[in-house]
Amino acid sequence: MISSIEKEIVSLLQKGDKKAISLLYENYADTLYGVIKKIITDDDTAQDVLQESFVKIWRYSKKYDASKAKLFTWLYRISYNTAIDKIRSLKNKNSNEIQIETSSVYKITSNALNEDVLDIQKHLKSLDEKYQIVLNALFFEGMTQQEASEELDIPLGTIKSRLKIGLRELKKIYNP
Repeated sequence: MISSIEKEIVSLLQKGDKKAISLLYENYADTLYGVIKKIITDDDTAQDVLQESFVKIWRYSKKYDASKAKLFTWLYRISYNTAIDKIRSLKNKNSNEIQIETSSVYKITSNALNEDVLDIQKHLKSLDEKYQIVLNALFFEGMTQQEASEELDIPLGTIKSRLKIGLRELKKIYNP
C-alpha cells in the first residue's frame, strides 16, 4: 500500500517541484544514509555520497516510474550504486597516485619538449564547442567518461563519440 506522503512525493517529483526533494530528505535521508554507511565507513565520505545521491535523485526524478519499482526501492538503488561508484573511484584514485620520487616527469629538459604540443588549449578552441566541452572535461578536469556524462548531462555514448571525433580533429591539426 502506497502511503499518501509517498504519492505526494512521486507527484511532486514528476512535476519537477523542488518541494519533493525536501520531503524526500525528511522521510528517507536517515534510511539512505544507513544504506550508504554499510558500504562506506567514513562519515564525511558517506555524507558526500548521500548528497550526491539526492542530486542524482533530483536529476533523474522525471524518469521514475512507479509501475516498475516502489519509490524506496528506486531511492535505495540510486544511493547504493552511488556508494559503490564512490568506493571504486576512491580505489582507482589511490592506485593511480603518482610516486614523485620515481617519476621521470621532472627530468625532462626544456629542449626535449615539442613546442607544437604546448599550445593544445589554443588548438582545442578551434574545435566545435561540443567537442571542446568533452575534451576539456576528460583531459583538463580529470573526469572519467561516466563522470563527464553525468556532470554534462550528455549520454555516455555521445561522450565517447565526441571524444573520438574531437581527438581525430586535433590529430588533423598536429599531424596534417
